[in-house]
Amino acid sequence: MHTRMHAILSELRDHAPFTLFGAGTGILAMLLFKGASTDLTQRLFQVFHPAHVVLAASVTASLYRLHEKGKSFLAVLLVGYIGAVGTATLSDCILPFYGESILGVSVPTEAKVHSHAGDQIANEPEAESGRPDIHLGFIEEWYIVNPAAVLGVLIAWWRPRTKFPHAGHILLSTWASAFHILMNTHRELSAVLLLGIFIVLFIAVWLPCCFSDIVFPMFFVRSPHLHVGHEHSVETSA
Repeated sequence: MHTRMHAILSELRDHAPFTLFGAGTGILAMLLFKGASTDLTQRLFQVFHPAHVVLAASVTASLYRLHEKGKSFLAVLLVGYIGAVGTATLSDCILPFYGESILGVSVPTEAKVHSHAGDQIANEPEAESGRPDIHLGFIEEWYIVNPAAVLGVLIAWWRPRTKFPHAGHILLSTWASAFHILMNTHRELSAVLLLGIFIVLFIAVWLPCCFSDIVFPMFFVRSPHLHVGHEHSVETSA
């Protein structure tokens, strides 16, 4: 157990520099689209978040299928779906939301309601609270995100592979998190605010994605000497 934990901490340390680079690309993406409408930034989130879910579901389900060969499709589906949607929602939605709240950039529900001229639903409880609302992809865009998770599981069921670029996972998650923040931000992107967003992006991506790509495989396989690097080294195909 000590050897396995040491290996996990070593991998987390080794992947921190690339995650910092990924967070930097997220900041650049936000600066590039800072003048875009909320509708456009939400559409961009609807591209990168489901793509993240497909990749996460494919890898998680592949790991389970390859190491638990006798399990039914339903079991693989449940593991792949829960693992992918849980990790991606935490990384792309929940952690960015709390980061937005701490930074004070989230748009309160009340403001969103009043932004529609003539809209009379401002007296609803959630609008009266004036608190920001959280955007959960698998609920708000259930018709995109949930099929994306199923697609990832189907890919794993027919061709299970666990070797893929960790860099791709990091970048997809970073850009999804960045556009989640941008679509809820109606403030000037000052240097101080960008620094805070950079920290939020790093935490939101580094912990969940490294857990999904590194910690989970290390606990899943028996060998404590599994080395992930930028690609999983346990590639197998059925």
